[in-house]
Amino acid sequence: MCASLLAVPAAAQQKPGSKLKIVVVGAHPDDPESGCGGTMARYASLGHEVVALYLTRGETGIAGKGPQETAAIRTREAEKACKILGARPLFAGQVNGSTEVNRARYEQFYAILAPEEPDIVFAHWPIDTHPDHRVASLLAYQAWHTAKKKFQLYYFEVMSGAQSENFAPTTYIDITSVGDKKREACYAHQSQDPDSFWVYHDAMQKFRGFECRAKQAEAFVRYARTGNPELPLVD
Repeated sequence: MCASLLAVPAAAQQKPGSKLKIVVVGAHPDDPESGCGGTMARYASLGHEVVALYLTRGETGIAGKGPQETAAIRTREAEKACKILGARPLFAGQVNGSTEVNRARYEQFYAILAPEEPDIVFAHWPIDTHPDHRVASLLAYQAWHTAKKKFQLYYFEVMSGAQSENFAPTTYIDITSVGDKKREACYAHQSQDPDSFWVYHDAMQKFRGFECRAKQAEAFVRYARTGNPELPLVD
């Protein structure tokens, strides 16, 4: 069955009405929205703070335009999408197509994530055909270790089969009530020809909904060493 939303961590459960901090780590503008946009919208609608942490500004993602102009366009699109979902955009300073995993990048990423003090982090599933997606996933995983496992870590899928591979969900979130909002956020990324990727995600969320008896759902893999084995639900 689909969960209504993920768990309130133990510390927050002790304070009724406490806000959660949700951070969604995506490699490029449009990744958090397409992989996790429904869940972002649901948390935001409940008054929780949601941050989209983009590893890059998509600098090489528009044919015929230079990196500076492309980054400016895609940053504006990300800001518009976040406004639709009720999230705050944050950028980690790497460059599309040239992302790196090394000690300096681990430290840089953690220095950006740590002040957010997240309760839950969603990140790319690491087995993915896009190298930037893999980098974003590894940076989030290392940050979890550096933070001494203080936040819960979940992985999301993007264009499964074409990009995310071998993704076997452990958790489903019913996004039926916010499906239109997710679509609107994805279509804020006009420079990326949203028709070309929305068709995959539309089919994917309907299929995930079928798996958990909802009209539309997003699916996640919970990293098993975070939080409780079974999470209580948030209405």
